[in-house]
Amino acid sequence: MSEEIDDRPEVDEWRTYDEFAAGIDTYRLPNVSLDGQNVELNLDDGSTIELSFGADTVTWQASGAIGAAAGTQDPYDAVAVRDDVFFVNLPLESREGEAVTLVWSTRTNRAIVTYSTISPEAVEGETQVKQAFFAATLAGSEATGEVPAASRDLIGMRNIYRYSPNHLYEHVYISSERYAWQNLQGVQRGHGDMDLSTVWKLDEGLYLFCFREFRISVASVWLHDLGYNLMTTGIFLGLNGEGQSEHQRAGGHIYPLGTVKYPDAQPV
Repeated sequence: MSEEIDDRPEVDEWRTYDEFAAGIDTYRLPNVSLDGQNVELNLDDGSTIELSFGADTVTWQASGAIGAAAGTQDPYDAVAVRDDVFFVNLPLESREGEAVTLVWSTRTNRAIVTYSTISPEAVEGETQVKQAFFAATLAGSEATGEVPAASRDLIGMRNIYRYSPNHLYEHVYISSERYAWQNLQGVQRGHGDMDLSTVWKLDEGLYLFCFREFRISVASVWLHDLGYNLMTTGIFLGLNGEGQSEHQRAGGHIYPLGTVKYPDAQPV
């Protein structure tokens, strides 16, 4: 009888953000350039974001809660999730520990803005990385279809996500506030948790999924394409092993395992 090899890490070997995130963008969709494009978003809180894209950087300004002075410059990362849907992240260098992530559809002219920030100090029982969400429209174009909003559509769904040959994770969407995960392959193998999560629907089959972890200071923003493509595109913002804020791209393939339907009482 062959001896079974236990390749799980020890319980006290909880990996830092930069350790588990290395290479997690291997199967990500390719980047696209928005060079020469100007985009203005009107957010549902009455504020605006104006962006002028170059080859690698964006000159932008924002009012309201995000707030950025005219002429602010930062790098950007853009992916065409579909021909008419874009995932754009601003891993801010103009200020520490912040990211602005935009997803929009040129078909509906609707968008979602996610503002991720790292709090200066960790507080017991809270996540150190916070996120705020805003529905938005593309200025100068007529918006059609449903307004992006929080969604319960993923509750009960169980998927596997393959980000690289060494990154395989399982997600179970528990409620409107939490999801459970476990690492099936990679440096976190055997580890898992139940963390805070938020899901918004952008369009048919397109869901913004965001999480905020308790055990380490990290948050993430993903756009799941659960249509025919079955791909996800995302980013991380967190504190690395040296306690410095760090941005990381991510993405890969989605493999649905099934969905549970609750017969009577429903999750929150």
